[in-house]
Amino acid sequence: MDNNKPNLIYIFADQLRYFSLGYAGDENALTPNIDALCRESTDLCQAVSGHPVCAPYRASLFTGKYTTSTGMVINEIRMNPNHRTFAHVLNDNGYETAYIGKWHMYAAQLGNHYDPQNSFIPKGPDRLGFDDYFAAYNFRHEYETGTAYYHLDSPEKIYYDKYEPDAQTDMTIEQLERLAAGEKPFALFLSIGTPHDPWVPENVPAECLERFKNRRFNLPVNYLEQDDPHADNWAKLSEEERGQLTEWMRIYYAMAANLDDNIGRLMKAVKDMGLDENSIIVFTSDHGELFGAHGRRAKNIFYEEAVRVPFLIKWKGKLAENVKRDFIINTVDIMPSLLSMMGLPVPKETEGTDLSACIAGEADTEEGALMMCTGPTAIFGDGNEWRAYRTKQYTYAIFKSDGQEFLFDDKNDPYQMENLIDNKSYRETAEELKSKMYAKMNEIGDTFENNTWYEKHWVENRIIKRTAALKDF
Repeated sequence: MDNNKPNLIYIFADQLRYFSLGYAGDENALTPNIDALCRESTDLCQAVSGHPVCAPYRASLFTGKYTTSTGMVINEIRMNPNHRTFAHVLNDNGYETAYIGKWHMYAAQLGNHYDPQNSFIPKGPDRLGFDDYFAAYNFRHEYETGTAYYHLDSPEKIYYDKYEPDAQTDMTIEQLERLAAGEKPFALFLSIGTPHDPWVPENVPAECLERFKNRRFNLPVNYLEQDDPHADNWAKLSEEERGQLTEWMRIYYAMAANLDDNIGRLMKAVKDMGLDENSIIVFTSDHGELFGAHGRRAKNIFYEEAVRVPFLIKWKGKLAENVKRDFIINTVDIMPSLLSMMGLPVPKETEGTDLSACIAGEADTEEGALMMCTGPTAIFGDGNEWRAYRTKQYTYAIFKSDGQEFLFDDKNDPYQMENLIDNKSYRETAEELKSKMYAKMNEIGDTFENNTWYEKHWVENRIIKRTAALKDF
């Protein structure tokens, strides 16, 4: 193996929020292995999901571009493959790639998740440069033995022989052993589906659920009995669902405990193989979950419970251990920052910022993150679009439909319960953040369109045919 080039092991969970981890202060969390990883890592404690929905996050992660440039404006549409991606750069610089788990950028139907025409991602450009080992499925959220499956290079469904995250961890360890024996440096991405709903007992190992039988879960401090009027149908809560929230939390935390068990197994294997000597290891998530906070469930909103994600990065001997860095890192910044750390070129069309010097503690930045929602979670329709700008202390946000604005002091009001937008003492702060937000939007060509604008101009039969930066294919 080329010891001059670092390997990359990138692990990301689905719907795991920053606030539900032991190292972040949650007393209900049982995450000793992730907490231990935190003590060995640089903790980017203000990492945010720039578009807190599954498919838009993944599109931004692999292209370093905002949703308004990737065109992945909702879930369950097919990514345009004509982007220069993370994996393309890795391939061109002698890396072997491996991808295991949820993909969520290929299906071109709403629903019908289990049909191989949606769940199988064929070899070729739709894998966005992951041309080597690819054991994936587009998406679904049933994890039990006998239900959960993946594909290799054919539409044939390969069923896991155990609980999906456990099986995926086994597969990852097996691939790391293979890659460690090879001559090339490698980048492995593990996309784990938990702790995404449905939160039903059969979707988590009974032993993990048993750990939480005596735990008390309460509704969020900022719980609202009325639905947020800006919520799409995925974010609204029926009366029955409201009655289930605390039990949902119990299962969610049990899923997170299982995830933690697997992180422990994986990190032990990495150390036993000696891969921690020259590997950049990342543990993060695509977005969070609200559980009734602000009158919403799910994600797709600028509130902290949805956008704030864990981001631990470890590189033995290169990055400080057990330290926090509180600069804002957005999803689009991940690709350019990691490529730079690895000594690899960053594509010129990337819209994110290289924050590698900030990760290393050699610099800091007061710049914030542009965050966005470009439509409902998985259907086309207008009325839910928003833009937001998040700094170390504040969140400014505005909805397109009615122009309602928000300003939160996240440092002094961590549950975002007081909207300061009409407070004269904060007028200058709001105007400054608003100006920075629109400046960034202007820089990337984001004209704050309605969701159906993209359906009319860029998407055909749920396939993204073009974006502002790409020609038809």
